[in-house]
Amino acid sequence: MTTVTFTTRDERIERVELSGHAGLVPPGEPDILCAALTSAIRLVETTVNDVLAVGAAVKTREADAYVSLKLPGDMGQENEALCQALLAGLMVHCATLAEEYPDNLSVIDMEV
Repeated sequence: MTTVTFTTRDERIERVELSGHAGLVPPGEPDILCAALTSAIRLVETTVNDVLAVGAAVKTREADAYVSLKLPGDMGQENEALCQALLAGLMVHCATLAEEYPDNLSVIDMEV
């Protein structure tokens, strides 16, 4: 199962973490759910870091299918608004996928 965790503080999404394989197909075969999640997080990360040049911290571990994106604390009001919209969109996208694949995807919104 894949778990996507959004960490929020005072209604601000600070981090998103994806971990685990969805398991729709046997290991080594193309998994459409894993591909959809990977593509979505890559789009957000490249927009945040390459287009907006925010400098979000990114960690990946291929061995356990882990990706983490953490926003910096001070990035200006405009970039903050844009990044929050991107992460909120990612959350809605993931939640929709979780409704379609409840045995393979879990989405957690964790307030700290």
